[in-house]
Amino acid sequence: MVEFEEIINTRRSIREYRDEPVNDEDILKILKAGMQAPGSRLGAEPWEFIVIKNKETLAKIGEIKPRVTNAPVAILLVANIERAFYKTVWQQDMGAACENMLLEAVNLGLGALWNGVAPEEERMAKIGEIVGIDDITNLKPYSIVTIGYPADGWENKFMDKFDEERIHYEKY
Repeated sequence: MVEFEEIINTRRSIREYRDEPVNDEDILKILKAGMQAPGSRLGAEPWEFIVIKNKETLAKIGEIKPRVTNAPVAILLVANIERAFYKTVWQQDMGAACENMLLEAVNLGLGALWNGVAPEEERMAKIGEIVGIDDITNLKPYSIVTIGYPADGWENKFMDKFDEERIHYEKY
């Protein structure tokens, strides 16, 4: 396991993966990490997850989100609005779950990429159709996390993004 500060500082958007499967145990750990995220109300978190390994399905989604095509596994985060306590802030709950998943991937020695889906309704509907969601009124595809072992040159590594000029105290 990697130290937490190292996880935070080295997590990168990994866009290319080795042709190597991710084991089910690691996928489950990533899903559990997503479900441990803070939500708007305990017990009313909107997240649900669709794990996608099928190459044909990945290729279909890749026509909409190209980075999905060559990933060993992708997880579609879906907001179930009926489960959400606050119906208008589901994106915040989903974002927290997504970030937890990205960090757990690094912890496991994997790479991951947050592929945005929401809020573009047309894209949400197209991806929803591919995975069996016919109506995005209550089931909203939010993002796709691709996961795999980073290809050469795509490893998680430190890149200093700190910029003190972006910090303000008390007022802008």
